[in-house]
Amino acid sequence: MEGEVAFRVPGVDQVVKTYYKVFGDLSASSPTRRPLVALHGGPGVVHNYLLPLADLTKTHGIPVVLYDQLGNGKSTHLPDKMGDTAFWTDELFIAQLNSLLEHLGIQDNFDVYGHSWGGMLGARFATTHPSGLKRLIIADSPASMKLWVEAANKLRAGLPQDVQDTLNKHEAAGTTDSKEYHDAVNVFYSRHLCRLDPMPKDLVETFAAIEQDPTVYMTMNGPSEFHITGSLKTWSILDSISEIKVPTLLLNGRYDEAQDSVLYPYFQGLEKVKWVTFAESSHTPQFEERELFIERSGEFLTAE
Repeated sequence: MEGEVAFRVPGVDQVVKTYYKVFGDLSASSPTRRPLVALHGGPGVVHNYLLPLADLTKTHGIPVVLYDQLGNGKSTHLPDKMGDTAFWTDELFIAQLNSLLEHLGIQDNFDVYGHSWGGMLGARFATTHPSGLKRLIIADSPASMKLWVEAANKLRAGLPQDVQDTLNKHEAAGTTDSKEYHDAVNVFYSRHLCRLDPMPKDLVETFAAIEQDPTVYMTMNGPSEFHITGSLKTWSILDSISEIKVPTLLLNGRYDEAQDSVLYPYFQGLEKVKWVTFAESSHTPQFEERELFIERSGEFLTAE
């Protein structure tokens, strides 16, 4: 099932729409088979690369809800908001999520999976104490962007010297939109974002979405995963982690951009927490170790 839900956003004259896609039967949820709402990363990509989560419907009977965040994919695009950091905020995306939950009628009993930026958003959402949220998965996601950049710089130092030189040259010159820079970034991604060759089609489409409309990604993030110039540069949830009260599963990969150091504050600060690291994965274990990823996620979501 797929559809759209309309909602109003302050500062936007038009009614904006959220595109969503549902796998399974939302009405068949139970105390151990709740709808799982997936928050994609970026910010500024699309839901496509989270389609492997639909496996949970087949293997564990869990309904899965995927959707495109505002400004992305099949949801409303707002290119006139490029650079408007006061508009693209956690609060905006939390309001969109609440709108979707209410439209689908699942606001009283659901779980959240957030990947990368989606994990940041999911964690922030959980600190608002939504009464219907029962379990949270924070996947490949930092507790602060300072920790993220520190980890990325260490990984970057392991790249071939000519690749490092290219990255440094274009960042210093402000020419990060050049093909040479993007080619160098892709070397990093092939080691620490997805190690599969070729990359899965759904993941390739995700990158293409940023090229087609870079509004959200460039405003909030910047030209690459490790050169953060947008509004998320100072993002942190370190002071609020203890406000997350629901059982939480942390996921990352051995070669992940989200190294252990970026998730550790969650592990240290949460009361009910479990952590799984995938030995053969980087930032996308849902592709790199798909079967094990589904098994571990399903076990957590259906536990009594």
